Amino acid sequence: MKWDTKENEELMKAILELKNIAEAKRFFRDLLTEDELIEFGKRWKVAKMLDGRVSYSKIAEETGLSSTTIARVSKWLTKGMKGYRLVLDREKNKKRK
Repeated sequence: MKWDTKENEELMKAILELKNIAEAKRFFRDLLTEDELIEFGKRWKVAKMLDGRVSYSKIAEETGLSSTTIARVSKWLTKGMKGYRLVLDREKNKKRK
């Protein structure tokens, strides 16, 4: 995989060092542009909405993202590396407890 580099592994290790939301906000704001942060937040919202079986048209209306981006997130949700599924399931399990 083109993105699976030593540098990105080091980035993932750095992310795992974050202890709370405030630290994550500080780190990611230094790492990413505001537009990138907004885009990533919207993609995560799309994944959660797709998991809740919300229609593409409703998702597009709420997020402002294109149907192409929504379809891409849907593809990653169902056929990707299961990263979305991992976190979505963990969130659901936390809510049940």
